[in-house]
Amino acid sequence: MGIRTINVDQLTTQCDTIYESVVVLSKRARQVAAKQKAELDDKLAYYEGFSSDMENLRMQEEQARVSLEFETQAKPPEVAIQDLLNNEIYFRNPNEEN
Repeated sequence: MGIRTINVDQLTTQCDTIYESVVVLSKRARQVAAKQKAELDDKLAYYEGFSSDMENLRMQEEQARVSLEFETQAKPPEVAIQDLLNNEIYFRNPNEEN
C-alpha cells in the first residue's frame, strides 16, 4: 500500500483546531487497535495448547494464515482518519458546557 497524503484542512472540518483533531484521531486509533488485538487474540486462542510437532503442520499453517490476515488489515490510524472524514466519530469536549 502506497503512502497517501491527507489535506489537513479536511481534518479540521469537525474539530475547531488541528490539535483537537489529532486528539480525537489518536483516541479513535487506540480504540480500533484494541478491538483488532482482541479479535486476533480470540482467533489465536484456539491454537494454544497444540504441540508444535510436525503432525500439527496444518494447525501451524492455519495459525500463520490468521496472522497474515491480521497484518493485511487497515492500520488503526488509517481507520480513524477514514471514520473522521466520513463523520462516523462522535466526540465532545468535556470543557464545553452543553
